Amino acid sequence: MPDALAERPSALQLFLIFARIGLTSFGGGLSGWMLREFVQRRRLMSEEDFLNGLSIAQALPGVNVTNMAIWIGYRLGGRGGAIACWLGIVVPAAIVIVLLGTAFAWLGNYAVTHVALGGAASAAIGLSLAMGLTAARRVPRRVFPLAIMAATFFAVAILKWPLLWTVLGAGSLSVAVTYYRG
Repeated sequence: MPDALAERPSALQLFLIFARIGLTSFGGGLSGWMLREFVQRRRLMSEEDFLNGLSIAQALPGVNVTNMAIWIGYRLGGRGGAIACWLGIVVPAAIVIVLLGTAFAWLGNYAVTHVALGGAASAAIGLSLAMGLTAARRVPRRVFPLAIMAATFFAVAILKWPLLWTVLGAGSLSVAVTYYRG
């Protein structure tokens, strides 16, 4: 739930926030930017609320970041907020991608281009790791949730099992056990 003290942003403000996030995040790590912006900086939702939304966004088909933008927009501004956030995360970045694609056709022959892209990828991996650690800290310190987290990591990262089936299986098991335990 948003803080009682935090003023809800308008649809235009939501659009501009997501346009900035989308235009200043390279190679991933956008969920980390969203966490900082909506939980830590603006205090528009709790960390628990944010991580619940992230879980939903990751479980749904489609691009996680887009799903998360729509979820945050809906939480903070209803349908109009959801549309504004979706437009903000997609449209400005799509315009830049088209422009960069055109420029890369020309700049791709220079080694410095590949070095710059490698640096941006490294930074994005760091942001993703920070987000993963934040989410891991929120896992209840009980044996079963930690076992599910470890088993999911092992199945996907080590055994290379399909992400969809692993998450569906682990998620279903986790929900069932939590439900029956009360």
